[in-house]
Amino acid sequence: MEIDFSKDIVIECCDNLELLGVQGSGSVDLIYSDILYGTGRNFGDYVDLKPIRREVEDHYIPRFLEMRRVLRDSGSMYIHVGVHISHWIRCLLDDVFGFENFRNEIIWHYNSAPRRRNCFGNRHDVLYRYSVSDEFVFNPVREPYSLSAPRGYEKERYYHSDGKVIGDVWALNMLGQNDKSERCGYPTQKPRSLIERVICSSSNVGDIVADYYMGSGTTGAVCKELGRRFIGCDINPRAVQISRDRCGY
Repeated sequence: MEIDFSKDIVIECCDNLELLGVQGSGSVDLIYSDILYGTGRNFGDYVDLKPIRREVEDHYIPRFLEMRRVLRDSGSMYIHVGVHISHWIRCLLDDVFGFENFRNEIIWHYNSAPRRRNCFGNRHDVLYRYSVSDEFVFNPVREPYSLSAPRGYEKERYYHSDGKVIGDVWALNMLGQNDKSERCGYPTQKPRSLIERVICSSSNVGDIVADYYMGSGTTGAVCKELGRRFIGCDINPRAVQISRDRCGY
């Protein structure tokens, strides 16, 4: 498999292990991947992993090892996963990256989700953020201070004119089924606002961002807008075509 990695955008239709295998060590600044969630469901465009621990480990261990290899020493990785297998994924990432390189468990909270009669509504996903070393890129994302902050709050040492650094619970709406501004026809598409937050906080202009479970190509489209280079792949030809169209590849 020969790929010209000097291009600003690289999008391949292949198994991610195949792409990872031809990448150089320490060649990527940031990885964001919305991985398989272990629901066992058939989404039409792909079939999810079954929620069986051995199957999950067999799939992810070699891929996480390769992702660790291709990241620069200053790099970071965000693994986006649902609640079905997130506990297993955290253990695997601790083993590969080291517990000391765990940085955040980010909760993406959204307003709408299917309701089940005997359970609380599942309205969040998890993003695990890991670094390779103690020297990693981090650009704080800020938001306005609460209007209910006590009088004199602005005089405290931690006050910043651009607002406070956001926490690890991100309340961002998921895409509506009829969202004409973003929807591209892919079933598990994520909103630009979520990906923008990841890319802006953990990479700089000109950096190389990779997504090995590319899906609808939102990561690549946002990278193009924000001046980052992009490497992505998906095993589903339809996902690859949608991604190439969105990225002008």
